[in-house]
Amino acid sequence: MVKHEPVDRGAVLYFNEGAMKEGTQCTYATVIRRDSVFQVYYRAGLTGIDDYGEQHTSYAESRDGINWIKPALGFFSVNGSKNNNVVMTNQNRDHVVHNFSPFYDNRSGVPAEQRYKALGGLRHGLFAYVSADGKKWTRLQEKPVLTGSMFDSQNVSFWSESEQVYVCYFREWTDGAFKGYRTVARSTSADFVNWTPKEMIRFGNSPVEHIYISQTAPYFRAPQIYISTAARLVTDRVVLPAGEAERLGVEPMYRRGGIDGISDVVLMTTRGGDSMDRTFMSSILRPGIGYHNWISRSNFPALNIVETGPGEMSLYVVQEYAQLGNHLRRYTWRTDGLASVQAPYEGGEFVTPFFTFTGTRLSLNYTTSAAGSIRVEVQDAAGKPIKYFSAKDCTPLIGNETDRFVYWERFPQLAELQDKPIRLRFILHDADLYSLKFEP
Repeated sequence: MVKHEPVDRGAVLYFNEGAMKEGTQCTYATVIRRDSVFQVYYRAGLTGIDDYGEQHTSYAESRDGINWIKPALGFFSVNGSKNNNVVMTNQNRDHVVHNFSPFYDNRSGVPAEQRYKALGGLRHGLFAYVSADGKKWTRLQEKPVLTGSMFDSQNVSFWSESEQVYVCYFREWTDGAFKGYRTVARSTSADFVNWTPKEMIRFGNSPVEHIYISQTAPYFRAPQIYISTAARLVTDRVVLPAGEAERLGVEPMYRRGGIDGISDVVLMTTRGGDSMDRTFMSSILRPGIGYHNWISRSNFPALNIVETGPGEMSLYVVQEYAQLGNHLRRYTWRTDGLASVQAPYEGGEFVTPFFTFTGTRLSLNYTTSAAGSIRVEVQDAAGKPIKYFSAKDCTPLIGNETDRFVYWERFPQLAELQDKPIRLRFILHDADLYSLKFEP
C-alpha cells in the first residue's frame, strides 16, 4: 500500500485581497459542495490571539471550486460597513465564530429551515445553529448542546447514514485541559441537541502526536468511510532563522519565541466507533517551498474532500497564516487516489480478507502502464478459485479508469455468489489499484 501526495493547483482565495480585507489569521475552513455550487466558511477578522470579540465567520462561493467570490451579503456591520461577506458575528461572547463549522444535512425528512447545521464555541460549550440556505443562521437553542471539553479548535459534525446518528469529532487533550497531547474525541446524537458522553478516539499502536484538527467527514464516493485529513502539529520545532519571521511580516505572536511549532497534513480513516486507522504515519501533504510555508498554524486543511471535475477531487488548505498572504490553496488527487495497492513491472499480488457482498458486477478504479495489467480471481470460503472465476478466466484490465467492470470469460457477472463468503486475489503488473466496488 502506498500513499499519494496531491498536486498543488495554486491559491484560489486570498483573504486580504480586494475590498473585503479579513485579517491575517483566517483559518478553520469548511468546504461544502451542493450540486453545482461550492461554499466555503472560515474564521476571519482576528486581530490578536485572544481578541475573540473581533472575530466573525466569512463566506465565499464558487461554481467550479477554482474561481471564488466573496458576495456582499449585507447581514452585519463590520468596521462601519455592511458591504461584506460575513454570515456570523460573535454572539453573547460565546466565541461561536472562532471555529464555526457547518455541514449540509442530507438526512431524510429534515425540515427545509434546518437543512444546514453547524456547531461552534469554546469553553462555554458547543452551540448548535441551523439554516435553510447556509447564509442566514439561527441558534437552535440558547444553551450549548455539548459541554465538558475545551473545544479549542475546529470541531466538525455530520449526519452519518451508515450509523444513523449525527456525529461530532472535537478537540480533547490526552491528560486533561491543555495537558499532554492534543487529540480527538467523539459524541453522537439522534436529534443534534442531545449528545452522548464523549468517547476518546484510539489510534491503535500509532505513536502519540498532536492532532490539532481532525477534519473528519464521510467520503463523497463511499459515505460509510470517514476520511480524516488532519492537521498534525509538531510543537517543538522552529524552521525560520532568527529575523526571518520579521522580514516576512509574520504577526508578532507567531514569531520565534512566541507560538512555535510547524504542521502538515496526515491521513486517517474510520467507519465509526472510537477508533481511527493510521496506516501512514508520514504526511500526505508537506509544507511548500519557502519559509513563508513553515509558520506556526499554517497548512491547516479545510474540512471535506470534494469532487471538482471528472476523475478529480480537491482538498483546500489554509496557508501563509499570520501573514498578509494568508490564503486558501487547492490540491487535487485523482478520484479515490489517496492511496493505492501498487505493483512494479515484475508483478505482485494480494488477497483480501473474506467478506460477503451484494451486487452483480465488480468495478475497479485503477491505472496500468502500457505493459501492465490487473487480473482478479474470486476464491471460495476454503481459499480455492471458484470455477469460471479464476485468474486465468479473467480478461486482463489495461488502461487508466475510475470505473471499469471486471469480466470473466464465461461468467461476466457475480450474481450467483452474492451473500456467500468469498475473497478476491489480485494479480498486478506495473499497476495501481485505488478502489473497488460491487454494483447492481
